[in-house]
Amino acid sequence: MSLPGAPFLARDGAELKLEGHALTDLAQEHGTPLFVYSRAAMLHALAAYQRALQGRPHLICYAVKANSTLAVLQTFARAGCGFDIVSGGELARVLAAGGNPAQVVFSGVGKTRDEMRQALLAGVRCFNVESLGEMDKLDDVARSQGRRAPVSLRVNPDVDAGTHPYISTGLKGNKFGIAHDQALAAYQHAASLPGLQVVGIDCHIGSQITQIEPYLDALDRMLDLVEAVERSGIAIHHVDVGGGLGIHYTDEKPPDAAVLVQRIAQRLDARGHGGRELLFEPGRSLVGNAGVLLTEVLYLKPGRADQGGKNFCIVDAAMNDLVRPAMYQATMAIEPCRVCDAEAATWDVVGPVCESGDWLGRDRALSVLPGDVLAILSAGAYGMTMASNYNTRPRAAELLLDGARVHLIRQRESVSSLFADERLIDS
Repeated sequence: MSLPGAPFLARDGAELKLEGHALTDLAQEHGTPLFVYSRAAMLHALAAYQRALQGRPHLICYAVKANSTLAVLQTFARAGCGFDIVSGGELARVLAAGGNPAQVVFSGVGKTRDEMRQALLAGVRCFNVESLGEMDKLDDVARSQGRRAPVSLRVNPDVDAGTHPYISTGLKGNKFGIAHDQALAAYQHAASLPGLQVVGIDCHIGSQITQIEPYLDALDRMLDLVEAVERSGIAIHHVDVGGGLGIHYTDEKPPDAAVLVQRIAQRLDARGHGGRELLFEPGRSLVGNAGVLLTEVLYLKPGRADQGGKNFCIVDAAMNDLVRPAMYQATMAIEPCRVCDAEAATWDVVGPVCESGDWLGRDRALSVLPGDVLAILSAGAYGMTMASNYNTRPRAAELLLDGARVHLIRQRESVSSLFADERLIDS
């Protein structure tokens, strides 16, 4: 069976290894829960985009929301990536990691005045504007600073990406972007504002997309709009097709990044737009299969089969560490880090948080004993970035594997740090 993350994740006899490092050994040395990432896997995924885009004006903007740990951002900055951000905090992270602000696109439906000022001062490449209200506010902020803000309008093409409704962003019922039938007027309004400079068009239709056709449908609608906008006398310099490419979690078969890029490039060429700069905003597809979450089995709680009871495998990771299963009903592969001779059984893998929604995998055939370490695969995206301190649980430590080297890139939080900023009241 091919594991998500192969060839960097593989069985070596009884041991599950990532970049040649035995995961059980890493868990014993650094404790659990523990996120472990492969730098080689990240750069391998990025290289697929880079090779396919060679010879074409382009910029790959890593979507920071997928995994915003500084060493991860540093890895992509050193590899020549720009960044797609959705908050002032993410901009601060990019700058702290050595990212170039001139290669940053600022997305998001709710940018504040302070965030706009922060981004203008830093010199970001462009703002992906998502509403007329945001457009007017950005114009006011830019003029107050004696600047012109470069803008790309995020267009909502009303295209179904065929993904979970919580991560679908390109339908008219979603909060994102400017409706396609209102976009031409919005461009004309933007061009009339002295504090703005129109530079591009942007679209992002969802996440964990496993088919190419929704991208091409959205691209066609974007290019129809580009042609109409330019006929009105407004130049469009770049086309940003967003991100959202899915990965292999269990049985998904998403297209290769190179195939997606090739099909999009072919469509641009066929419609006479091949010379335009092309922007991509990949996130999950660069880091998802590059990471695992390690967790120790605390207790096994068998149910009474004759009473329809469940078998529970209780581990020390929980929904506060990895919320995707609880939030999206996501199915992620779970593997023992070391094969043992326990009798196989069907288990629900659950955490210690006081919620019935605190589960990491349901109905999994596993041979496990208390004290074993399990690896939740494909946990490099939307794990740590969505982690919380619910039940006053410290967030996990993070490791980055880089060949023979193991870097501790985030220390495990202490309980005392969780309430260090709180204050008791005087009696």
